[in-house]
Amino acid sequence: MKKRVAVLPGDGIGPEVTEAAVKVLQVIGRRFNHTFDIGFGLIGGAAVDEHNTPFPTETIELCQTSDAVLLGAVGGPKWDQHPTHLRPEKGLLAIRKHFDLYANLRPVMAVPSLLHASPLKEEVAKDVDMLIVRELTGGLYFGEPSRHNEKSALDTLVYTREEIERIVVKSFELARLRRGKVTSVDKENVLESSKLWREVVEEKKKLYPDVEVEHMLVDSAAMQLVTNPSAFDVIVTENMFGDILSDEASVITGSLGVLPSASLGRDGFGLYEPVHGTAPSIAGQGKANPAATILSVAMMLKYSFGMETEAAAIEEAVNTVFEDGFFTADLASPGDRILSTDDWTNKVVYELDLQSVCNSIMFTYN
Repeated sequence: MKKRVAVLPGDGIGPEVTEAAVKVLQVIGRRFNHTFDIGFGLIGGAAVDEHNTPFPTETIELCQTSDAVLLGAVGGPKWDQHPTHLRPEKGLLAIRKHFDLYANLRPVMAVPSLLHASPLKEEVAKDVDMLIVRELTGGLYFGEPSRHNEKSALDTLVYTREEIERIVVKSFELARLRRGKVTSVDKENVLESSKLWREVVEEKKKLYPDVEVEHMLVDSAAMQLVTNPSAFDVIVTENMFGDILSDEASVITGSLGVLPSASLGRDGFGLYEPVHGTAPSIAGQGKANPAATILSVAMMLKYSFGMETEAAAIEEAVNTVFEDGFFTADLASPGDRILSTDDWTNKVVYELDLQSVCNSIMFTYN
């Protein structure tokens, strides 16, 4: 199979971690007889510096001719004083809106070797395996009118039935691939938009009798995430609630540095990126762990390309390297074996090669 991937390294540690992820992707291509054509473009602060816009036309055209997009991270203090339209984060909002990437997927799974860094007790965090499905292109962040002056401020929260229906349906379909449970999070006791949200969920659940559905107010969901997080399977919610809850859930694992994400459109086209930021203080020093970006590649293979076996191979390799006690400086604790970004990536590549050898031996033996 041949696929074209647009790689947007972004800012800070973005170039380092995307380079690592591309290396792993090419190894997968050789092992499973796929061809991945890689094109590079600018976004965020790097694009502002080069083109005076965070989302240049050249990048749009690259993404339009690609099957999926891999993004590093955008932003940093260098651009904090820029006008709003030249802030790096505007590039991220723009690419989501331009390609109608309405569904943000944030898996949160406990990594045993990192649980010591979790703010939760190990017995609370150890069985966590959830997927947060956040509506990404509607709601408060995109509502009009939106304005402020010295006396008052106004934001508008708007959702159409169609916008809610497509994200709810996506969550039910994903639950069918997991443990078959959806928790719909809203604020139905206060917000009119949440009343419509709950109505749509009630309508759509009739089409998925094999999926268990529960409704939960957002304040209760926030509490349950820290008291009983393993009870969740798929959480589906609107844009702002999803933004907040996914960041809350991310600390359960002990580090943002290991969490991938996907932002999907209707036709399988997706944007894949690590949850972590640009970490400018360690950029260029070989201290950044590339796991989240490598796992974002695994999500790309699974959700955009339908390559589930290949995705599972990457996940297994990453988990093995962690379990063998290898870390980069940004994740390491006393006593851990610390590797550079490149060397840690090479460990993942070694595990992928080892899988291939073992599979060949088993095939020959059988």
